[in-house]
Amino acid sequence: MSVLRLVWAVLRGCLGRQAGLVAENLALRQQINVLLRSEKRPKLRKWDRIFWVWLSKVWSGWRSALTIVQPATVVRWHRQGFRLYWRRKSRKKPGRPPVDQEIRDLIRRMSRENPTWGGPRILSELLLLGYEVAESTVGKYMARQPKTPSPAWRAFLANHVGQIAAIDFFTVSTITFRVLYVFLVLRHDRRRVVRFNVTTSPIARWAAQQIVEAFPFDTAPRFLLRDRDSIYGQDFRDRVDHMGIEQVKTAFRSPWQSPYVERLIGSIRRECLDHVIVFGGDHLRRVLTEYFSYYHEARAHLSLHRNSPVPRQVEPPGSGHVVAETFLGGLHHRYRRVA
Repeated sequence: MSVLRLVWAVLRGCLGRQAGLVAENLALRQQINVLLRSEKRPKLRKWDRIFWVWLSKVWSGWRSALTIVQPATVVRWHRQGFRLYWRRKSRKKPGRPPVDQEIRDLIRRMSRENPTWGGPRILSELLLLGYEVAESTVGKYMARQPKTPSPAWRAFLANHVGQIAAIDFFTVSTITFRVLYVFLVLRHDRRRVVRFNVTTSPIARWAAQQIVEAFPFDTAPRFLLRDRDSIYGQDFRDRVDHMGIEQVKTAFRSPWQSPYVERLIGSIRRECLDHVIVFGGDHLRRVLTEYFSYYHEARAHLSLHRNSPVPRQVEPPGSGHVVAETFLGGLHHRYRRVA
């Protein structure tokens, strides 16, 4: 078959004008045939394959000059090059450019802090903040919420804190080892002690009278938080209900459910009574009166943005020099500026 191909090439070349070029091609092909007979399989390099792939694109008669390999091999090389080309192109991240981490965090924050907001509302807020994003992007990065969103406990308590008061008793031993009972009434909104009193024998009627004096006229809160002490008997419950106050009782042995008044009692002990020997009921009233004066007007509370229950004004350095006002014989001080 190869001899016939050579003869056909000679005849075709003789009829053309490029007889020398045809003869050179014949010589080269004859040598290739010799190599094919002497070698089982010639080894081709990458550039050899690239050359034949390129030649198949620019010359329509490339198959007639192909001797070492079959045309299907060249086609396979081309497909391999196609896959290699697009594999390299696909190393770049496909799709739209990524959304900045700041925007993603802000979307999640808005959706968590506002459980009733949907994607359009969050998108409106983002546009007002200068962020250009699509609504589909907002929906993708929103925090997943339950079907019936409920406000967080912090928001719930913040909305009702002005209508909550808490009461509690604590004991103080005197120098003669008698036990005095101190009754506290605390408003939650500004941590103000609206009533305190001292007794040696607490009963329900006495405790109810303290509530009446703590909330004169129409100043009574909506909720009164207390424990299940037996002191709060029937007389106490009837009087509080008559004032239109709903009593909320904590669980047994769960003082953490009334944290504000428990924290107040701890502060009274640490900051005052642990440093004083009480002689009697009148002495204890005087000491607590002075302490509550410091507590309301001077003591800074973290939960009140580092201010006191009765807010203090910020005094800049130019308003005068600093002087100290003493409380409880110098146990505590308040610092202010005077001209």
